[in-house]
Amino acid sequence: MALLQISEPGMSPDPHQRRVAVGIDLGTTHSLVAVMRSGAVDVLADDAGAVLLPSVVRYVAGQPPEVGAAALARLVATAGTDGGRGGDDASLAGAAGEGDETIVASIKRLMGRGPAEARAARLPYRIEPAADESMVVVTTAAGPRTPVEISADILRTLRHRAEESLGLAEGELYGAVITVPAYFDDAQRQATKDAARLAGLDVLRLLNEPTAAAVAYGLDRRAEGRFAVYDLGGGTFDLSILDLRRGVFEVIATAGDAALGGDDIDAALAHAWVEATGGGDVGAIVADQPLRWRRILVAARRAKEALTTEAVTTMVVDGQAWTLDGAGLARLARPLIERTLAICGSALDDAGMAPAALAGVVLVGGSTRMPAVRDAVRNYFGREPLADVDPDQVVAVGAAMQADQLAGNRPDADGDWLLLDVIPLSLGLETMGGLVERIIQRNSTLPVVRAQEFTTFKDGQTAMSIHVVQGERELVSDCRSLARFELRGIPALVAGSARIRVTFQVDADGLLSVSAQELTSGVEASIAVKPSYGLQDGDIERMLAEAFGSADADREARALREQKLEADRLLEATQAALASDADLLDADGRTVFDLAMKRLHGLLREEVGGGGAGTDGGEGPAAEAREDYRARLQAATDELSALTEPFAAARMDRAVQRALQGRTIDDVEASTAAQPPRGQ
Repeated sequence: MALLQISEPGMSPDPHQRRVAVGIDLGTTHSLVAVMRSGAVDVLADDAGAVLLPSVVRYVAGQPPEVGAAALARLVATAGTDGGRGGDDASLAGAAGEGDETIVASIKRLMGRGPAEARAARLPYRIEPAADESMVVVTTAAGPRTPVEISADILRTLRHRAEESLGLAEGELYGAVITVPAYFDDAQRQATKDAARLAGLDVLRLLNEPTAAAVAYGLDRRAEGRFAVYDLGGGTFDLSILDLRRGVFEVIATAGDAALGGDDIDAALAHAWVEATGGGDVGAIVADQPLRWRRILVAARRAKEALTTEAVTTMVVDGQAWTLDGAGLARLARPLIERTLAICGSALDDAGMAPAALAGVVLVGGSTRMPAVRDAVRNYFGREPLADVDPDQVVAVGAAMQADQLAGNRPDADGDWLLLDVIPLSLGLETMGGLVERIIQRNSTLPVVRAQEFTTFKDGQTAMSIHVVQGERELVSDCRSLARFELRGIPALVAGSARIRVTFQVDADGLLSVSAQELTSGVEASIAVKPSYGLQDGDIERMLAEAFGSADADREARALREQKLEADRLLEATQAALASDADLLDADGRTVFDLAMKRLHGLLREEVGGGGAGTDGGEGPAAEAREDYRARLQAATDELSALTEPFAAARMDRAVQRALQGRTIDDVEASTAAQPPRGQ
């Protein structure tokens, strides 16, 4: 009788096989990737041993984007000077280095945002409305890029780091859990998912950052009870209250601000420097002198970080110095910190509890290292906050744990656990008079389905326009518009007679779908909500096609660089050999060598179309020119290599003769016998 191997749904059918899935913390300032292996979470490092990837992307025309530490170093370098443009630079491209460049940081603040919100962020690069005015694009030296595309460049770098660290071929990574701020709305979540798809990642789940931190803390420390997770990152703030019981992580309430974080403290410090030094009008600097504003922000961040461990620091920009102490920074940051405490109060009210009823307060996010933040949290909650898990890494650690579970890698008996998250903002419909009828209340446990019946307003009405909104305000104009669709074919009845059931369904990622059905006739319509500030499927397909196209061009550029490197090494080696043993060649032989070396040297100096991102993608005259160049370069390299073979043999003979000169056969045999066997 044949035996069938069976497995539970979602589990790997092979008990010895583990699907590899990663957790990614896509942060405003830094991003990380982590994986669960051998029963522990490993936060993956780059070749230099750094686990934090700066969320900074550098764009140069005709070249692939540069992500991480090198881009950050370039940002700091260009911020430290006027970029070669004399200081009052109205363009957003840095100028130092080879050709124009644009360095983009804090792009997370623009995810899922429209033009008005993007302008309010006051970021030091040019932001333009998209053609349909629904979202924004960043003007870069390599062409316009949406926030989704820029975030995809960061995620793609993390994916490559994971594949290289884990020895995976392309496509072998099962998927990823990507964290988002708890207070990200539907548009921001959809933009994050689009970026992951563009980066070649299969998203197993979007996980709220405070929830991920609670999972890491609860599983690692075996903590139980109700905990508040105070998450202050570079660009966002969340306060989530979770009930941690053995094996169950239930989010009770969450509140936050997706535009409040360490970047705002930097900006407040930058404003103070401008006022203290008489540096001019901040609005004018942001609009007309973006490189100067970037220099001020970089200096402000350095001063803020210095005051984490030092009592006093000096902030110097453009030769103007301003001394600041910890108390001064605390005063500047106080309004922002108080905003976080007001949000804490809102979440506690939603949970129906007082600060004293909490079992603990967990600190998450790099900005919680500020003494002023820790003092404020300690005073508000009346207890010492918990910060024994690295606040920069704890979110990625929790995401990796969740990813491992969702990949179907069965944990041990004590490690089985359940995660119950909530929706951060209410969802509803526009009704007559521009009012909001809420269908799903905020802090409802995910996934969730809710339905409500509506009726027609006029006699004989045969269609209904359905406007889906998100937010806590009573007027539609004060909430975020998510989608519109129409239900047609309603029977022509007296007003109030038709029965239309509208159903809202939110999945585990917090993404929404809406359907409407007229109950007497059965006619229905539905929509998977693609938010007003998200990307449509056609946009994603276009971007994916462009990404695949640039990947081919990037591989071609890499192959050409390697080919030129090989030719250059051959030239150097040949020149060194001729310097020591040129007498082995006769006059004709030396002439042949010199001509071959001259041809190869000339080819290496020849300028040819790049073949990287931004080229013609492998077709047309430029591609033909590159192909011809590579063929000529290869032929010249092969020619010189062939010439060196007999010359190398002659040099080897000379070396052997020199080594044996004055020695007998017995001396050689004795010397050989004294050598240890190979492998010892």
